Parts: sequence; structure tokens; C-alpha cells
Amino acid sequence: MTTLDLTPRTAQSPTGSLGDTAALVGRCLRRSTRQLDTLLLAVMLPVMLLLMFVYVFGGALDAGMEYIDFVVPGIVLLTAGYGAATTAVDVATDVTAGIMDRFRSMPIRATGVMTGHVVASMARNAVSTALVVGIALLIGFDAHASLLGWVAAIGLIALYVAALTWIAVAIGVVASGPEAASGFTFAILFIPYVSSAFVPVESMPSALEHVAHGNPVTPVADTLRALLLGTPAGSSAGAAIAWCVGLLLVGWVAAGLLFRRQR
Repeated sequence: MTTLDLTPRTAQSPTGSLGDTAALVGRCLRRSTRQLDTLLLAVMLPVMLLLMFVYVFGGALDAGMEYIDFVVPGIVLLTAGYGAATTAVDVATDVTAGIMDRFRSMPIRATGVMTGHVVASMARNAVSTALVVGIALLIGFDAHASLLGWVAAIGLIALYVAALTWIAVAIGVVASGPEAASGFTFAILFIPYVSSAFVPVESMPSALEHVAHGNPVTPVADTLRALLLGTPAGSSAGAAIAWCVGLLLVGWVAAGLLFRRQR
């Protein structure tokens, strides 16, 4: 059985807070490695989606470029959604099992408890994303990004994953159980489909085109595509960063408040 060094303290010093957070991060990382079925699904599902979109749908879709070059950024963002859904279920499981009540009774930061789940989610997403991009390169993804472009792309992906994960954590805290959390995160999985992640928004019906232009995934997908292909990102870069930072702050604040108030 995994034990955590969360001995109550009379004062919550910065060093103690960091130690508590590190212990909770370690717990969630070890938990991820022990859930082999979930870990394999999180890694293999994005690869299967990539192959399906490229080889099943790619020949019928006109994206104005090679479809694999167009769709890889979308698959990367969809991977983040699946990772966030898994995190919401994990948090809801901890809540219904009573583990969160035990943590809440201890003098530790609320965000420290949540940070463990976020770090584990980002670690899983890093593996899945690296695998998707690696296989995409093997099957013909023609990335022309410079070193700076790759660094910027990785930073944007990390920011997007962190934003979605904190939103998912907040959902997991208030959900009545793991099944409810999985249902609530359906929207996170669906949103990329009504954006520029998989098809140009101009190809959609007029009503959906307006929705896609207002979808936060659209500027993120457009910016990530531009970074990976070595083309100008234009105004989408600023919008992408603003959306990601805004969602991250909303999710982080909501998760902390809900954790303290949840009974």
C-alpha cells in the first residue's frame, strides 16, 4: 500500500507545502502506472484515431493540403481531451471513495491535492502526444518547424493540456461519481469536432461555421498547425494563448474552491 507523508503541521510553511504536493504528485504517477488498461488506452487510442482519420477519411476530405498535415494538430488536441476525461474520472473516484475527505481534513493546500492529478495527466499526455507525432512523421507528416517552432508548439500543447485538465479536475470534484464525471467530460471530447481541428471551418454549413470560429479549439488548432508546418500563425496565436490561459485560471480557481466547499 502506498503511504503519503502528510503529517499535520502547526503552520503551513512553503517547504511543507511543496513536500505535500510532491507526495501527492508521486501518488498519482504511481497510480497511473498501476492502471495498465487505462494507460494503454490513453496511449493507443490517439494512434488509432490518427490512422483512422488519415487512411479512412483522408481520401474523401479536401483540406487544401495533404490531409495528414492538416489533421495531426487536431489529433494532438483530441488526445488532450481524452486525457482530461480520464483525469475527471480519477478525481471523481477519489471523491466517492472518501480519499478526498481525508485530504480535506489535513492542513494541506487544496491545489496541492489537485496538482497531483494534473501532473499525472500531463505525463500521460506527453507520452501519447510524442507517440502520435512520431507515428505521424513515419507515415508522411511533413513538418517544417524550426527548433524554435517545435519549442513553441510543445509549449502551446502543454498550456492547452493544463487548461483542459484543470477544468476536468473541477468537474471530477463536483460529479456524483466516476460515471457522471465521464458523462460531463463528453463536451470536452466533442468540442474539437466543431472547429478547424479536422476540416476547414469554411467547409461547414453557415451556422456551424460561426460556432467553429468562436470555438476556443479553432485558434489553438490553427496556431499549432502553423507552428508545426512552419507557416505564419497570424492573429490566431494571441487568441490561442488567451483562451488557454483563461481556461486554465478558471479551472484552477474553480477546482480549489469546489474542493474546499465540497462535503
